[in-house]
Amino acid sequence: MRNDKPILAIETSETVCSAALYYSTEKYFTSAIKLKHSHSEKLFEIIESLFQQAEINRDEISSVAVSGGPGSFTGLRIGMAAAKSIACGTGVPLIVVPTFEALAYQLSSCISANTEFIIANKVNKDEVYYSKFKIKSNSYIFVDELTILTNKEFVNKSNGNKVFGSASYLVEEDKNSNITSSPSAVYVAEWALKFGEKNSTFDYDYIEPSYLKDFIVKMRHKK
Repeated sequence: MRNDKPILAIETSETVCSAALYYSTEKYFTSAIKLKHSHSEKLFEIIESLFQQAEINRDEISSVAVSGGPGSFTGLRIGMAAAKSIACGTGVPLIVVPTFEALAYQLSSCISANTEFIIANKVNKDEVYYSKFKIKSNSYIFVDELTILTNKEFVNKSNGNKVFGSASYLVEEDKNSNITSSPSAVYVAEWALKFGEKNSTFDYDYIEPSYLKDFIVKMRHKK
């Protein structure tokens, strides 16, 4: 990937809808909106505003990075569809970024070395996405791989560790603490540049979000 061209990063895995045009740690353009059910309306608006700020066209990007999950079913679908359409339209590679790893990488910039912490986001009222990490060498390593736990299993495994994410309320006394549940688009871009070579592809049609489970659409029949 050429350093003189920015990477477009998209993050829509949770309630925050964000995007970034990332050149380097010293130069990037980013925007985010936190508004429920707004991703489909606001994402392209955000992206277009970034191109205007940077004074470049879409065909001047090096690649597209997108947060690939786990996370919101609808949010991830919207982000992935946008990333695919832009990557395909400009002929650049698409890089799928593991959401929890991008957030762990972001947290590594502000957490002390050797600290262990948990990222846990709600799947539904009974389950959480769970993973445990440790800060090492200004980055992160896995302690517990990403999985889905029941609320009770999660509480038992938290064992006093610092918890970040929308499920932190299950174990934190302060119900508003550590509610950061998704990475910024800037760190989606940074993860892609540092770790994403193996995830880079032009096979857009075969890329899907990672949910870790099958979601069943319930249909209500008229009586």
